Amino acid sequence: MAQPRPSARRTPGAFLSRALPPPALCGFLLLLVLAFAVSYAVGAGAGPVAPGMHGTGTTDGGSGDGQGGGMDMGDMDQGSGH
Repeated sequence: MAQPRPSARRTPGAFLSRALPPPALCGFLLLLVLAFAVSYAVGAGAGPVAPGMHGTGTTDGGSGDGQGGGMDMGDMDQGSGH
């Protein structure tokens, strides 16, 4: 009479090996994090690309009436058939 085989390995190591992602995926993620960290460090060391540039929120000393420089929209009804 043959003895029954023990069911699948039920050791803590077997569960842990199934719960962890494959080593290739871990290596890829580690490499990805390392590449981002190095690129951030190089960018921070290089400084700003154009130090004299300012965002759109700054004013250039104009009158502040909002009419300087852009396209004049004029009468918006123009050509509507009214």
